[in-house]
Amino acid sequence: MLSKVNSCAVFGIDAYVVEVEVDISYGLPTFNIVGLPETAVKESKERVKSAIINSGYSFPMDRVIINLAPADIKKEGTGFDLPMALGILSASELIVSQELAQYLMVGELSLDGRVRPVKGVLSYALAARENGFKGIMVPEENKDEAAIICDCDILPVKRLSQIVDFFSGLRQITPHKINGLTQGKNIHGKDLLDFKDVKGQSHAKRALEIAAAGSHNILMSGPPGSGKSMMAKRLPGILPVLSLNEALEVTRIHSVKGLMNETEVIFSQRPVRSPHHTISDAGLVGGGAVPEPGEISLAHHGVLFLDELPEFKKNVLEVLRQPLEDGKVTIARASGKVTFPSSFMLVAAMNPCACGFSGDPLGRCTCSAAQVMKYRSRISGPLLDRIDIHIEVPKVKFSTLRSSKIPQSSKAIKKRVERARRIQKNRFKGSGIFCNARMTAGQIRDFCCLDREAEQLLESGSERLGLSARACHSVIKVARTISDLYESDKINRQHVAEAIQYRSFDRTCAI
Repeated sequence: MLSKVNSCAVFGIDAYVVEVEVDISYGLPTFNIVGLPETAVKESKERVKSAIINSGYSFPMDRVIINLAPADIKKEGTGFDLPMALGILSASELIVSQELAQYLMVGELSLDGRVRPVKGVLSYALAARENGFKGIMVPEENKDEAAIICDCDILPVKRLSQIVDFFSGLRQITPHKINGLTQGKNIHGKDLLDFKDVKGQSHAKRALEIAAAGSHNILMSGPPGSGKSMMAKRLPGILPVLSLNEALEVTRIHSVKGLMNETEVIFSQRPVRSPHHTISDAGLVGGGAVPEPGEISLAHHGVLFLDELPEFKKNVLEVLRQPLEDGKVTIARASGKVTFPSSFMLVAAMNPCACGFSGDPLGRCTCSAAQVMKYRSRISGPLLDRIDIHIEVPKVKFSTLRSSKIPQSSKAIKKRVERARRIQKNRFKGSGIFCNARMTAGQIRDFCCLDREAEQLLESGSERLGLSARACHSVIKVARTISDLYESDKINRQHVAEAIQYRSFDRTCAI
């Protein structure tokens, strides 16, 4: 007998419906799965068979064929265990219900019939809503994650027998509902570090405030121990919380990657990713036989912190060009092409030279001028051009370090950042962008009005520093953010002067 059960698979971060077709016919006992299953799907035969038998049902001693349609797309993961088991029981007439076709089924089966959690459940729930299903059956551990999408029934299940009894009318499964943004302990967020712990470095903290206010990319250069990493770790504490749509996008990417757990429902804080400099290009931008998101996509709507930037492989850094420009990355493989969102804020730190003491007043640097240039040349001009703010972070004096004066807290800085972000949100309403760093050339023309003195200063500064067209636009964007922090409609000379000041690498090259 033939039966059909609906399930889901993920390609990229988008889920698509998979029909699990089960045919049981007379013949020698065999169990075959077709439709481009990968290893984990093929191995499900033993899990499904044992789960059915250990749940108290008989496994058909006939010819069993399961087709996963569409058959031309490779299927991976263990989420097909549950729909395959239900398809076999339906084809064996142990389940006779018209409602079976109204639900999506996902879940891994243990040998005793328990339903185990799977990754990518948020994408599955979105697919159930978009394709008009009445609901989706998910493992108990994934119920909160799936319930963020509340337009269809989320039925949490623990055992295979529970589902059989539900479709047989012997028991009910109560749909699970939550308000994902008010779950308190279940919200993904950690105690954030505070800028009041950072003594001195007022110039660098000002630059980080501007970067946070406009979501600008920033590069910090300074000797070891000057506080670059310390300040970068405190940057999340001054960033605005995610909006609902942003939180859903971030949670969806982490769910597909399998980085959510039972206590995490939805992201409220912006994600921060800090990969080691030994990472590969595929690990950074994503990839694989079946493409998965990389670190830049996991940092979507958040921060990608690259410490010791010149130590990263050159080919790894160069793949950042397109994502920094477009806010997305497209990966093409033989199995297809997939686009991952990657609208992140790049925060990078580096030493001024290999030994770390170039320009040190005590003369501790052991590098020659050629060695310093070679070290800095590991960061290409095109990549540097895409970083809006470059600052130097000098060594902190002992008197400043031991001062009893308490610096400004992250809470005070965050208020100014949030105020500037609200101005930008109103400015770009309906355009699909929410921050100054993402402005297009047309939007710069429309929203960045410079007075005469500011225009003259920008012209002379760009000629003196040899700024490219992209770098000039970066200066204007940063100046726009500075004016937003001052709640000024127009960009004046002081705003442009401060923005040009944050191009330390261009100034060095000009000298």
